[in-house]
Amino acid sequence: MDRIAEMRRTTKETDIFIKLNLDGTGEIHLDYPIGFMEHMLTTFARHGLFDLKVQASGDLSVDQHHLVEDTGMVLGHCFTRALGEKQGIRRIGTCLCPMDETLARAAVDLSGRPFLVFEAHLAGIPLVSGGHSFQTDTIEDFWQGFTQGAAATVHLDILRGRSDHHKIEALFKAASRSLQEAVSRDPRSLDMVPSTKGVLV
Repeated sequence: MDRIAEMRRTTKETDIFIKLNLDGTGEIHLDYPIGFMEHMLTTFARHGLFDLKVQASGDLSVDQHHLVEDTGMVLGHCFTRALGEKQGIRRIGTCLCPMDETLARAAVDLSGRPFLVFEAHLAGIPLVSGGHSFQTDTIEDFWQGFTQGAAATVHLDILRGRSDHHKIEALFKAASRSLQEAVSRDPRSLDMVPSTKGVLV
């Protein structure tokens, strides 16, 4: 059974369309106006082996917060829709991801209970390239939006690191690999919801 979902969310601040295939190969098609987030979404898809299509626009004349947070929210909702009743999934995933001097840790539980712990220790200084800048504080907003949309418990920690670019990228890699583990099917329990309650909502 295909685990594919899509969603469009349009507000006065943002217009975002995302299509997600949980059982893909990391194929990605992006039309996204923030270069650094485009890099992170590409990283997320490739390391999680998720096929991902994203088309987005927003009120960047205000700042980047609305678009980045809403992107996380829509992506999270796509996970929820693609998983359905969550039968047969492993539910929990973890990853310890090194990237040069940085070591990131991610742990996720597709529990139906949204809760984010985010300890990235970012400097808060925008990343600048080619005349464009990225507000690094919006990364926590992205994961807050994702956590709400996916109704997941998500712990993201930087254990050590210097470069904010490396810290953020390592977190995206760790999170995507954790999610790939969590959504993967356990052949021993394909007809079962992984909860003693019998439901994950």
